[in-house]
Amino acid sequence: MTVIVLALFRCAFIGDSTTQTNAEEQVCLADDDSIANQKIVDVQESQDAQEQLNAQSPSISSAPSAIDWSKPHRIKGVANFDKAFPDSNHVQLISAHRWGVSPVKDRVDAERRKCELVYIGSSPYYIIKPLTSSIPYLVPHAALLLEDIGRSFMDSLQAKGLPLHYAVVTSVLRSEYDVKRLRRHNGNATEQSCHLYGTTFDINYNLFAKVGDPEVCPKPDYGEARYKQVLSEVLNDLRQQGRCYVKYERKQPCFHITVR
Repeated sequence: MTVIVLALFRCAFIGDSTTQTNAEEQVCLADDDSIANQKIVDVQESQDAQEQLNAQSPSISSAPSAIDWSKPHRIKGVANFDKAFPDSNHVQLISAHRWGVSPVKDRVDAERRKCELVYIGSSPYYIIKPLTSSIPYLVPHAALLLEDIGRSFMDSLQAKGLPLHYAVVTSVLRSEYDVKRLRRHNGNATEQSCHLYGTTFDINYNLFAKVGDPEVCPKPDYGEARYKQVLSEVLNDLRQQGRCYVKYERKQPCFHITVR
């Protein structure tokens, strides 16, 4: 009887313990399911957020490729110099009257007019050929144009992979005395010269001085037409922007330029 009573008591105790254990296991399983479901929700939300971010941001494949600066730009030049630069002296004279100073009588008079004129005899972007019939002064408006031409010319040479050269200025401000003397042997010279007003300068298209050796006097280089083409590109762009008038001269190999 004792054995039977103990057996019954033990069965009853084990049953309660098993029931409690099963209940605890079910609670733990329920907690594990909740954690797992929460993790799934978190992962899904993270994926949704990433997809939304990708949709708002451009893909790597659609991003523009890097520019290869190692490839030199092509030299275009102009098709016809006479057609690209047709601005006659009459056209340029109107702009000279508008932007220029009153004509100077001689060099002494020019020295007195420094309040109206800018000295352009020194620049890192161009050189002045030794002048015999003009003096290195321009009105500020024209001096800025010349500086931009020289700088743009060097930038274009670098972009096209060519050795850097200075543009060579051959004529600037002329006095009335210079014009009279010049007309004796220069058919292009006129009494109504734009050079009288400090708005006009000439850049030779056959003379270029190599950067790094500025003390060497520039010499004509008719074989290097590339530099002439690059200079024509620069002048054509500035002319189309309305910054200058340009005449292509043949008797005197130069671009005759007046500020606008």
